[in-house]
Amino acid sequence: LAAYAGPERFAPAERVACGALLAYAEYTQGDDGPLEYVRRVRRYDPRRSLRLDATALRGLELFENDVGSGRTLFETVDETRSALGRRRLRAWLRRPLVDADAIRERHDAVAALAERTLVREDVRGALSTAYDLERLVGRIARGRANARDLRSLHDTLAAVPEIREALSGVGALADLRGALDPLADLRETIDGAVVADPPQEITEGGVIRAGYDEELDDLRDTARAGREWVAELEAGERERTGIDNLEVGYTQVHGYYIEVTNGQLGKVPDDYTRRQTLKNAERFYTPELKRREDEILGAEERADALEYELFAALRAEVAAESDRIGELADAVARADALSALATVAVERDYVRPELVDADADGAGVHLERSRHPVVEATEPEFVPNDAALPRGTVALITGPNMSGKSTYMRQVALAVVLAQAGSFVPADAARLPVVDRVFTRVGASDDIAGGESTFMREMRELTDVLHDATAESLVLLDEVGRGTATTDGRAIARAAVEFLHDEVGATTLFATHYHGLTDLADGRERVLNRHFAATERDNEVTFLHRVGKGAASSSYGVEVAELAGVPASVVDRAHALVAAERDGGATDAGDAGGARRGATADAGDGPPQRTLDDLAGPAGGRTNDHAGGDDGANGPEDDGADGRSVGGDAAAGDDAASPTAAGDDAAAADLLAEIRSLRLAETTPLEALNTLHDLRRRAEAAADGDGDDAGEGP
Repeated sequence: LAAYAGPERFAPAERVACGALLAYAEYTQGDDGPLEYVRRVRRYDPRRSLRLDATALRGLELFENDVGSGRTLFETVDETRSALGRRRLRAWLRRPLVDADAIRERHDAVAALAERTLVREDVRGALSTAYDLERLVGRIARGRANARDLRSLHDTLAAVPEIREALSGVGALADLRGALDPLADLRETIDGAVVADPPQEITEGGVIRAGYDEELDDLRDTARAGREWVAELEAGERERTGIDNLEVGYTQVHGYYIEVTNGQLGKVPDDYTRRQTLKNAERFYTPELKRREDEILGAEERADALEYELFAALRAEVAAESDRIGELADAVARADALSALATVAVERDYVRPELVDADADGAGVHLERSRHPVVEATEPEFVPNDAALPRGTVALITGPNMSGKSTYMRQVALAVVLAQAGSFVPADAARLPVVDRVFTRVGASDDIAGGESTFMREMRELTDVLHDATAESLVLLDEVGRGTATTDGRAIARAAVEFLHDEVGATTLFATHYHGLTDLADGRERVLNRHFAATERDNEVTFLHRVGKGAASSSYGVEVAELAGVPASVVDRAHALVAAERDGGATDAGDAGGARRGATADAGDGPPQRTLDDLAGPAGGRTNDHAGGDDGANGPEDDGADGRSVGGDAAAGDDAASPTAAGDDAAAADLLAEIRSLRLAETTPLEALNTLHDLRRRAEAAADGDGDDAGEGP
């Protein structure tokens, strides 16, 4: 680290991390010592930018799209003209600003370019000829640049005066214009030394301009004169010897030669010396040809060596200006990224967002007719929506599948990301806060390689949100809890909403199909119910894709299944089951258990799930409905793993105090005692599986009333 920066500037842990990184860079670049092109070491503080973790990047599809065919936000707004600008725009989206003044300054620059079409187009036209200065200066500093790299640098420098001229008189861009140093002295040096169209290789000559070095010019003149003499030799020797097909040539192995066919060998003069024998000809040289050859080759060899030395010296001279080139590269990148954002704002009707301080009246996310930037760019029509989310609001969003809930949440978050990156946003009007982090928990996927199920991954992402979110954060949660049993999932979702509202105070968009959660708005003033509407006519559902106040009445899951092409028989059966659920009954005896287990799940009034502790209670956990011997069809009763009743044969009218019930209590107590005695931390997976199998067998036997005659009724 000492070779790059003063170690005293950094904490011990920072010194170790930075030193290891630099050592790795030196090793991978193949350099024996410090990296000459690394001029400074800067501390990166993630708190100075909007934090977007991998989950948020994936959920918002900023740079990657799992589908593969869809566009990302970056691809949608990337109107840059150079590699420099493309990288800078990507960096701005990856690390948006959190300083309100810096954000407004960037908005001012975008607005200035958006308002001046000719200025913007002139800048973009000049940028189209710019090469990647950052990559060029890296190769130059490492001593790996060739002559074409220097010409690319020259051509890019030649475009800078055009950009400066275009920006003249634009007050909001005065600082940018001042940073665009044309490096005229360096450009003149390169132009005076390197030919306009140099070869790829720098060791074979043809790189340095005539007139740049006197010694090089003399050597080139000598070689040129020799080649001219050789060119005239062929005509002279034909006349002198009378051999009409005599030829003078050159090879890398044998040098210059005079070639005579076998039929003309009788005319060969005495001063010819044989150099090479071919199948149909002989090759010769003369003393004068040999002298000229040494002269030509010697001059060319020395010229090539001198030319390489001159180029290396020129490259070192350019490398000494790496800092100036780096500063220019930064300015060019900013100009390109800003002009790209201005182009997007004009061509797609984006609006400049108004930044609102967190403690100001009316602080929060407020968007009028906002749009999803990616979807509107790929779809022929898009329905805009408003968003009114005061600071700390938890918006519960219900509605059918495919109605637009996830798109709506993402477009709100993308508006925030774009605004803090310095861009205008796709809306008619926007008043936005400066947030510190954007959290997302959207989509469903597992991690097979990591050994995580879909639900476990969902819970890990939720954990990150609940641990790290602050009152200045924006949180997107989509169908939390759907990956497990309805009761558990609904409980987790409700608890998460309560925690975010009561403890964190983060502005939250929470999409759910658990309609029972909507009663949270009754007792919490910052919980709002929003829904996406749909209309049903002649058994056909039309999604309006428009957000409204209040909760949705239905999720239209069966209708969506029909739209997806599910067979008609399955759809009809599903409609019948839904109707039975709503009527509080079942279509037949076989539906009773399943219908009751899922009935009115969202309303929260279904039968409670039974646990092992319930089994230890009176009548093995039976409800009061069974105590009087009610028929199994009249009250809820959980099924065992294979469909048998855990609580005994209700159809037989067993009383809670019957001997069979007492036996069930004892068996359940024994099972509970054995389960509690297990030492799970010391149990292998195979042992656990065997134990679980044994416990299940015994529980089934106890449920049938006779451990020895399992499966046979009394």
